[in-house]
Amino acid sequence: MYKILTLNNISVAGLERFPRDRYEIASEILNPDAILLRSAAMHEMDIPASLKAVGRAGAGVNNIPVVKLSAMGIPVFNAPGANANAVKELVLTGMLLAARNVCQAWSYANGLQGDDQDIHRAVEAGKKQYVGFELPGRVLGVIGLGAVGVQVANAALALGMKVIGYDPDISVKRAWQMSSEVQQAMSIDDLLVRADFVTFHVPLIDATRHLINVDRLRIMKTGVVVLNFARHGIVDDEAMVAALDSGKVYAYVCDFPTNLLKQQPRAITLPHLGASTREAEDNSAVMVADQVRDFLEQGSVTNSVNFPDVMMPSNGGCRLSVVNENVPNMLGQISTKLANAGLNIVDMINRSNGNLAYTLVDVDTEIPLTAVDEIASIQGVLNVRMLGRCN
Repeated sequence: MYKILTLNNISVAGLERFPRDRYEIASEILNPDAILLRSAAMHEMDIPASLKAVGRAGAGVNNIPVVKLSAMGIPVFNAPGANANAVKELVLTGMLLAARNVCQAWSYANGLQGDDQDIHRAVEAGKKQYVGFELPGRVLGVIGLGAVGVQVANAALALGMKVIGYDPDISVKRAWQMSSEVQQAMSIDDLLVRADFVTFHVPLIDATRHLINVDRLRIMKTGVVVLNFARHGIVDDEAMVAALDSGKVYAYVCDFPTNLLKQQPRAITLPHLGASTREAEDNSAVMVADQVRDFLEQGSVTNSVNFPDVMMPSNGGCRLSVVNENVPNMLGQISTKLANAGLNIVDMINRSNGNLAYTLVDVDTEIPLTAVDEIASIQGVLNVRMLGRCN
């Protein structure tokens, strides 16, 4: 019986992926095999010795101590792309809110007083303050062309916009999904000087912190609209407010309210709604649940932020999974230990990701616990598990 600890409310659609005759799931549980969470902070948490996997029902993993878990040989799974449509729709909403001054106009209309005739007169007199502009022909710059960025780019083209994108690390898979009409920017600055709208779809790391700052705002078009539904910190709030005050930036739409931003009438701040749809929550939970279950039962790895992708068809025998530091002669030592135990290797796969390596080995007979202990004692081995009918 596997035990799953949930640190947040996880969609029922995801939890139902775990057969109840093999899984126990609870928000309070001892010795969990896996943890499922959304935004709960794990950095100060004591990691149970029983833990084998962590699944984040979403894309970002800033709330998870990935480095610490890697050192323990524990994979961290996420759900890239599961909420892409939800975020895409909110980006499009943000562009329309900004272009048509919807929030400012709603606030004006909501504050009107008097009888209906008074309100009608005030509407006709005041509506000229909120004249906006249309999207066709405007240039959208998309920084980060992953699952969300590609969907945003394609949708903007369908609205009649021109789109330029920048992502030096775009994957072949995403490139195939993106329209050939999206123009390539040679650099972030090249994109910023050309765009009427700019949207970000990148993680918050040292290289992306304050990606938009005083210097970069200076080179952008006057009247640009900036959208940030990625992470707080990518835009320097103080620099942005100054640019809004001066009229350099027409509007800033983001998912991360602060005291500074909410006082600026041209800033539209939402309460982190990017992935807040029932569909996105279901998709994320289902994806990460399937990945965690596949790892616990088969040793397969898909969409891990710290492990390489590893999948090997089951040969019906006994399977061993080994997590180790990515150093020379590990496979040789593992194979030797198995050979010394009289075990014949039926199939084997090994992949690495940075400082970590991961190996699946199938043998045709049961593996003695003494052989498992010997492999676990190899210097640099972080984690060893028996799977299949040996588990």
